[in-house]
Amino acid sequence: MTESPGMGHDSRTHVGKVRKENEDAFCSRPSKGVWVLADGMGGHANGRFASQTIVKEIGAMEVEGPIAAVCDAVADAIARANATVNARGVATKQMGSTVVILVADGDAFAILWAGDSRAYLLRDNNLIVLTRDHTQVEDMVQRGLMTPEEAAKHPMKHVLSRAVGVNATVALDGIRDTFQPGDVILLCSDGLSSVVPEQDIAAILGAKGLEACDDLIAASLDRGAPDNVTVTLVAPGQTRASAIEGGQ
Repeated sequence: MTESPGMGHDSRTHVGKVRKENEDAFCSRPSKGVWVLADGMGGHANGRFASQTIVKEIGAMEVEGPIAAVCDAVADAIARANATVNARGVATKQMGSTVVILVADGDAFAILWAGDSRAYLLRDNNLIVLTRDHTQVEDMVQRGLMTPEEAAKHPMKHVLSRAVGVNATVALDGIRDTFQPGDVILLCSDGLSSVVPEQDIAAILGAKGLEACDDLIAASLDRGAPDNVTVTLVAPGQTRASAIEGGQ
């Protein structure tokens, strides 16, 4: 796989207004067609270790080939990160991290994830959620035991049912699709998705496109930003590329 021509991308992260440290991490590897965002949990040091272990493994990944091969390599990297974080957690304190990953090759793309960090697609000014949160409450919604309206107000809505490092193994969910002209992919931690209404996210993306990172962060800050907030934007046919290859 080689970098897709004109694959614009940008990323930003902010500690927010409540947390003292940033447990989010992101990594942009446009030459591999891979973007990853992780949201750590388990306390300041432990959450940061978990999310940065994911970024480190993705940053060290070397693979060439079709999108399926890159997705397999990404899954292997996440498995290695899971083993490292799980071993540290067993020895000290339970820790883990969500993860959401975009793999792009020309017009084709895939999303892989575990946890409640999300991927959105802005297409024709419509914001489409590409991921399903791995939370205990969302699992109940999927089984018909709770309505989406009840879930939105539930006090345990952020309790994860799946995350990297919590158990000995972790399964990634995934989807594949094809880019259309004008598409923009947003990866974000729940510091954005749980704070800023989707209609506002859509309006900001529709107005700013790849220039929207700062405005999305600002929208969370304007609403109190109770958690770290991280956003990554990727769009074919555009040229912005301010996030360096490697990790943060």
